[in-house]
Amino acid sequence: MSTFMPKAGDITRKWYVLDAAGQPLGKVAVQAATLLRGKHKPIFAPHADCGDFVIVVNAGKTVLTGRKLEQKKYIRHTGYIGHLKVVGYDKLMAERPCFAVEKAVKGMLPANTLGRKAMGRLKVFEGGEHIHQAQQPEAWAL
Repeated sequence: MSTFMPKAGDITRKWYVLDAAGQPLGKVAVQAATLLRGKHKPIFAPHADCGDFVIVVNAGKTVLTGRKLEQKKYIRHTGYIGHLKVVGYDKLMAERPCFAVEKAVKGMLPANTLGRKAMGRLKVFEGGEHIHQAQQPEAWAL
């Protein structure tokens, strides 16, 4: 018996909605990354892009457990000398909660073309409404 290798014709992409209200940021990111990679499917292969589309709603209502809200920092560098930018997650979650969710999911995806393509299938919304009703997304329980 040979190993099954999924082809492009074997892959069907579904749309899923994750409600992040009251859920820890890491738990939402893990579920989103799993769906984006396609690890929940029986035809999963690490080298194939067989993931689904994921819509995350209520990103503004995600929570960070413990003291992460005060202690965790988002750090980036502009490329210029002395231009290290440090933003606390308390400010980041208040001003840009969608970015915080996207960053958490991106960190759980592979750092290659498969991960970049998967990030294109992630849609994050701060409130409870989204614009993808025409795709008839299914709710995914966390």
